[in-house]
Amino acid sequence: MSSPNSVTVSQVSDVTTVEITTAGPQGPAAAGFTFNGDNKVNDSIVYYDSSSDTFKADTTTTKLTLVNGGNF
Repeated sequence: MSSPNSVTVSQVSDVTTVEITTAGPQGPAAAGFTFNGDNKVNDSIVYYDSSSDTFKADTTTTKLTLVNGGNF
């Protein structure tokens, strides 16, 4: 059985780096927040779709589709 915890010490020239990794508990799922990012593309914007009761990121709503030109 491997441990999810580790300590790594490395040295390059005069710099010593210590990296500590440990597994922590997962936080609770956000109540009432269902997200679907299956069809996300570059510059997708998250929006709420009431017909599916889901937050989505897809090709329908992107920076460029918000306004003509989409410059922010």
